[in-house]
Amino acid sequence: MAKILIIAGTRPNFIKIGPIFKALSDIKEFDVKLCHTGQHFDPVMNDIFFKELNLPIPHYQLNINGGSHASQTARIMLAFEEVVLMENPNLVIVVGDVNSTMACSLVASKLNVKLAHVEAGLRSFDKTMPEEINRMVTDSIADFLFVSEPSGITHLTKEGHDMSTVFYVGNVMIDTLIANENAINTNSILTEYNLKKNDYLLLTLHRPSNVDDPKTLNELVMFINSLCERKTVIFPVHPRTRKQLETVLLNNAIPANLIFTEPLGYLPFQKLLKHASVVITDSGGIQEETTFIGIPCITLRENTERPITIDVGTNILVGNNYKEALLLTDKYLELKSLTHTIPELWDGKTSTRIAKILKDKLLIN
Repeated sequence: MAKILIIAGTRPNFIKIGPIFKALSDIKEFDVKLCHTGQHFDPVMNDIFFKELNLPIPHYQLNINGGSHASQTARIMLAFEEVVLMENPNLVIVVGDVNSTMACSLVASKLNVKLAHVEAGLRSFDKTMPEEINRMVTDSIADFLFVSEPSGITHLTKEGHDMSTVFYVGNVMIDTLIANENAINTNSILTEYNLKKNDYLLLTLHRPSNVDDPKTLNELVMFINSLCERKTVIFPVHPRTRKQLETVLLNNAIPANLIFTEPLGYLPFQKLLKHASVVITDSGGIQEETTFIGIPCITLRENTERPITIDVGTNILVGNNYKEALLLTDKYLELKSLTHTIPELWDGKTSTRIAKILKDKLLIN
């Protein structure tokens, strides 16, 4: 029996670990447990995802949240070390690029426990992003590197990784999207907010480059006002963004057709995503989901670690050029269809491929 610990800390992690947990649990030779670091502690950004995605209650809840990057990482490491020493697992699986990913990877590596990284090889080449540091460190010590798009293979090759440890398996987020298609289709959020299909804009923002600088934030508010002149805008507000926006919005009249919501669960958000006219975001995962669905995505970032969403998908980077973003919005609102290609192996079977590889490697070696 091989013991496996799967780590989750934030909303994107929850979405990715669901199909992996199920695929591994279906293998009788694996004893699989979940460890939730607590990095996202808001109930809407935490508990609801476990309920919606039918994830079991985590076997370990570390309850580490808040604080600086250094403080949070250190506290997660200390708490997770106790779990590893208690469980003595054969493998630790981390996903994505958050602080929990790197912290638990370091602990596993220092305790000589094999480490698997799902979404390995993604690079923005922007070291001002904490996520980029987390990705690079995690990949440098992982024993199994599971890649979601071709650029990951290119980057890991250039970095000198042993290619026998690198596996192109596809995008596990798409597994979750496909598995929950019926529940997404029947979700009632459009009715709740009186929205018509393909007749609203969906906005999400949370990155410091967009919401921390007062000057940029003021420009962003003017941009949102301009979007509202075109269509109804629905904006599920990340807690970090809400805090930054409150001061600016006190001095601005909020447009009548701007809908603020609390952070949403997976199912209602995916329903909004599926039927939006255009999505404006700075999220990495949303770039992937809109590419799969075929929804125009305008990304308010200077770079992306997911270039496949530009190469074959529906994503365009505009940075903080809000004028260009408005022109693109107008262009997309006039289009009746959008040409895009679904990347190779984004087929809902990524977790099954990961499980098969790990079964072969862990049970043979």
